[in-house]
Amino acid sequence: MLQSLHISNLAVIASADVELSEGLNVFTGATGAGKSLVIGALEVLLGIRSAADLLRPGAEEGRVSGLFHLHDERLAARVAELADLDAPAAEILLTRKLHASGRTSATVNGRPVTIAMLKELADVLVDIHGQHDHQYLLRPAHQIELLDEFAGLTDRSGALGNLYARWRDARTRRDELTTSAELRRQQLELAEFQASEIDEAELADGEMESLEAEHRRHQNLTRLIHDAGEVYAAMYEADGSLLERLNQINAVLRELLLLDEQLKGPCELVGSAMAELEEAAFDLRRYTERLDANPERAAEVEERLNLVNRMLDKYGRTVADVLILRDELEAQIRQLRSAEADFSRIDTELATLQKEMLAEADAIHAARVKSADKLARGVEKQLDELGMSRCTVAFEFAEPADRLVAMGPGGWDAVEMMVSTNPGQPPRPLRKIASGGELSRVMLAIKSLLAGGHRISVLVFDEIDANVGGRLGSVIGDKLARLGQRHQVLCITHLPQIAAFGRRQLTVRKEFAGKTTETTVRPIDGDERIAELAEMIGGAHVTPTTRKQAEELLAHASAPSSGKPRKQSRTTR
Repeated sequence: MLQSLHISNLAVIASADVELSEGLNVFTGATGAGKSLVIGALEVLLGIRSAADLLRPGAEEGRVSGLFHLHDERLAARVAELADLDAPAAEILLTRKLHASGRTSATVNGRPVTIAMLKELADVLVDIHGQHDHQYLLRPAHQIELLDEFAGLTDRSGALGNLYARWRDARTRRDELTTSAELRRQQLELAEFQASEIDEAELADGEMESLEAEHRRHQNLTRLIHDAGEVYAAMYEADGSLLERLNQINAVLRELLLLDEQLKGPCELVGSAMAELEEAAFDLRRYTERLDANPERAAEVEERLNLVNRMLDKYGRTVADVLILRDELEAQIRQLRSAEADFSRIDTELATLQKEMLAEADAIHAARVKSADKLARGVEKQLDELGMSRCTVAFEFAEPADRLVAMGPGGWDAVEMMVSTNPGQPPRPLRKIASGGELSRVMLAIKSLLAGGHRISVLVFDEIDANVGGRLGSVIGDKLARLGQRHQVLCITHLPQIAAFGRRQLTVRKEFAGKTTETTVRPIDGDERIAELAEMIGGAHVTPTTRKQAEELLAHASAPSSGKPRKQSRTTR
């Protein structure tokens, strides 16, 4: 329910705190006092009415805030989802600000939300019937939901929606497979070619370094033989070679060692150096003896090196990278080849889901058709009590040419509520009824019949008494009061017969202070309420007679209801 509504700097309302109660809340006041502005403020808060030009002249900022108490856990969870809250909350504070620049902003429990999010919240929190068309029940797409609720098909319809979602998902996956078939073929051909090319190269991790070393050796063979031979000769074979001179030095040191043992260290180091140099010289000789020009091997090495370089240019920075890519290509090839198997699997899944979905949709259609006439007769009975005794109601089912093409989350049905408000007139869609008074009563009849399980927590009526006289007003007031036993109802009315049924009556008055005009909203009770009703009955001049009539209206409205329509009061406007 809407616990309170705060309005500041909105049109002629400087500041108003509207405290509301459960059940029926009625707003009364003279024509032009601003009663509809209260509902307009609620529409602004919920994003279903433009805030343009509503800021009070001279004000920098306007604000509308509404505090909602959510009794239903499912409704709280849905609101949290729509408002992107961290968790469901029992109380929700919606705030919308209007700025002089034309910009607006909105929050839910302090968290910023978009206008689109506000509109989605409006769909689950409030149903406003009045000057601005925000009427949940008038939307043909929602009339199926109402019929399902009446027929007890809500759970089955929800299960069908889940089945439809699975079928649609499978169909999407198959469409994606079909659309990408040529691309997959091209990808498979490329992956197989690349894998084959890498396999044919027979790369080995680390071979690049070995090939480069052997290639350098073949490229510099002449220099290696010449220079290594020269070094060997200088160390061992040439006259005055390094080893020959070291041998002479070693002989001198050994003779001196006999004279002074302190030369033992240098003598041993020279001897060790001679041994190592001699081994190095022999290694150089063996190395040069092994070096031999082999053009065929040199060509093989160069060709192999070129091949490995080509692989690196195409597939990776190193041989290890190319080998990793080969493993990835193998996985890609397996995945692409399995796509054909996916076709068969998805086709089987689609056929199963489609058969199950159509069978359930057909069964739900049959149940809807069976319940539609019963619901229509119930609405007609409600309308008869509201003074529309010759109104006829029917639910029109459009038979689709192809059930599968017409399929949606709720099945393949397309349902339209058809109403004829006058004898001889053909039935017309509910959304096209022109008379505001007739449309208001049709809406009240539907809500009275279905409100027990209806998801909307706050129902708002702005034109419920249009073209309605006093006698019928008491019937409407009684229905609104009974509707208020299951929902919070907000109603703007000019009829005292309706106002008397309000659990809370709020008066909306326009007051003049100097050159400014302000509208105030406050609750009234006791003598003040009797005086307000009396003024609504007889005009500004309140008499004992009109006060007595007002008291009778209140007594009549507060009498216990049997649930059947009350006898109409004889009091008129």
